[in-house]
Amino acid sequence: MAGRLRQSTGRYGGRTAEERQAERRRRFLDAGLQLFGAGPGYRSTTVAALSEAAGLSTRQFYEEFRSLEDVLAALHLQVNDWAEEAALAALTEAGDLPLAERATALFHAYAANVTSDPRRIRITFVEIIGVSARLEDQRLSRRARWVEFICGEAATAVARGEAAPRDYRLAATAFIGSVNGLLHDWNAGWVDATLDEVVEELVRQLLGILRPTGWGGEVATRL
Repeated sequence: MAGRLRQSTGRYGGRTAEERQAERRRRFLDAGLQLFGAGPGYRSTTVAALSEAAGLSTRQFYEEFRSLEDVLAALHLQVNDWAEEAALAALTEAGDLPLAERATALFHAYAANVTSDPRRIRITFVEIIGVSARLEDQRLSRRARWVEFICGEAATAVARGEAAPRDYRLAATAFIGSVNGLLHDWNAGWVDATLDEVVEELVRQLLGILRPTGWGGEVATRL
């Protein structure tokens, strides 16, 4: 009976079919990170070129993905997951420190992760823009997740008496836009500063949001 080829479910070369499939998927994503993130870019890459870079066939590509857009979507989520994991790990380590030190640890971890590979910044802030309504929804959804992240940390600071109590959603949305824009511009060479200076500026901005002029919280007077 004619139909789509089925992948083998047995062991081959000491690996299961699931392990081989995961390896193929990783190779396609690695190739996508290189071609989309370093050049020629998502819009100038073909399935054939991606498959060649991965050392696999186009038939194998279509066993893992429906289109190049699926590869870009997966990479965008992966890059955001890596950054979120780094930020959460830093907060776990700095959980009992004062607000300014927690914020510094958070942004050092986030910025170091995102900027450790320029291809990640290009995937997240450049290549995904304007591709499709689906990817725009995904981009905005992940940005909303970062907004919730900042709002959660603001709520923790308020509970500890370290920040003024208010609804931080609008401010967090504006702040995330600043973070993304500053890191993109720094990576592109448009900002004459070290990464440490960029982090210090982000921390100052966040503290200014959480502790507006005239707020008289118990911790604000001693930090």
